[in-house]
Amino acid sequence: MRELQPTCGVSRRHFLQRGGLNLGAVALATLLREDTCSAAPAGALADRPPMFRPRAKRVIYLHMIGAPSQLDLFDHKPELNRRDGQECPESLLKGRRFAFIGGKMNLSGSPFSFARHGQSGQEMSELLPHLATVADEIALLKTVHTEEINHAPAQMFLHTGFGRGGRPSLGSWVTYGLGSENRDLPAYVVMLSGPLGGAGTSLWQNGFLPSVHQGIQFRSSGDPVLFLSNPAGNTPADRRRVYDAVRRLNEQHLADVGDPEIATRISQYEMAARMQTSVPELADLSREPRGLLDLYGATPGAPSFANNCLLARRLIERGVRVVELYDADWDHHASLKTSLPKKCRDIDQAMTALILDLKQRSLLDDTLIVWGSEFGRTPLQQGINGDGKATNPGRDHHKDAYTLWMAGGGVKGGVTHGRTDDFGFSPVEHPVHVHDVNATILHLLGLDHERLTFKYQGREFRLTDVHGEVVRPILA
Repeated sequence: MRELQPTCGVSRRHFLQRGGLNLGAVALATLLREDTCSAAPAGALADRPPMFRPRAKRVIYLHMIGAPSQLDLFDHKPELNRRDGQECPESLLKGRRFAFIGGKMNLSGSPFSFARHGQSGQEMSELLPHLATVADEIALLKTVHTEEINHAPAQMFLHTGFGRGGRPSLGSWVTYGLGSENRDLPAYVVMLSGPLGGAGTSLWQNGFLPSVHQGIQFRSSGDPVLFLSNPAGNTPADRRRVYDAVRRLNEQHLADVGDPEIATRISQYEMAARMQTSVPELADLSREPRGLLDLYGATPGAPSFANNCLLARRLIERGVRVVELYDADWDHHASLKTSLPKKCRDIDQAMTALILDLKQRSLLDDTLIVWGSEFGRTPLQQGINGDGKATNPGRDHHKDAYTLWMAGGGVKGGVTHGRTDDFGFSPVEHPVHVHDVNATILHLLGLDHERLTFKYQGREFRLTDVHGEVVRPILA
């Protein structure tokens, strides 16, 4: 087909080519402006104002992979304890589904004692003696519920608002809405203690948002970030020449096609170069005073949840917007009585130290801490033998009611929100859906979850899908 010629003498092909060049020039100019800035980055990660007055500037999210038992940590059920080992009434089981448990179903009380702590009288298990000392700093949400019954879908639902892969994570939405305060570090950092969760790296993916919003995993041994160190025999000057050559090629490609992802690639290469200087100093915990290391129970160079908590504080001090810590091995289908205390010892001191350390540095007021998991555990024994008895019993997955807590960043300390029934099966007061949790986190950061949207494939998407209400009773 013959190409139509516009009356101005510029062909359509020529116009589109020039348009691509102009778009590339705009993107490149943005990147060049970023290079002249010594503080916050420009472009996609520019530090942007919130939609309204925020209570928090940043968030540290502590996710316990596998689901701790709320009935043995936070949700004390005397009636369940009194009926421990009895067969569960059919009326409590009607309409429920479980992941694995079946056959004979016996009620399972907690073998651990509970007590009230602080001026607020927050009720906590003996397994969390350190956290009990800061009971007045935290808000317990005891009626959180989700849609998914298995780990990977529930993890994705909690972090992305959808039970399957492909959606942006909470951290990606936050950096999309607020940008970053530091040009030398990622806006969104992830750290693991133990193996990945069932959903793997999809928990911190950017989904359909620009790739600059993806979470960056820091590792607990070797280089904190892959390829941070120069290869053997290569000097910083050698690496700089490679960066410069790659940048020139990317700039040429950007000018040709105007793809914004190429601009992202250029900026990420430059951040990688800056991180070679900023990250080693950041990750060196030996710079911290001995007393502070002891407070966390941290040992420089030894991978642990405690080290990650201390590093999280160092990251948010430097302007990182979102830090997520994932701790593994909370999936206690059996041996609950021995496994749960061990896991609690792994985290109790360190997460309490994080609250105390942030408070001492006047950072807790504008740093939101969230602790939780993908779902909870059943009020039923798992592992019942044919004679109706259990050997080393545990608990199955429970999606209908579990506990999550928040502290700092505009949260009212010493509050218990919601109540479950006498057995812990279902909420009876103030149910909190996972979408409500995410709506509340965004609200505390100054973002309206209904207005924080991104158009993809013809539809406006958001973290909370078409649901979610802010849990206002826990707001300070």
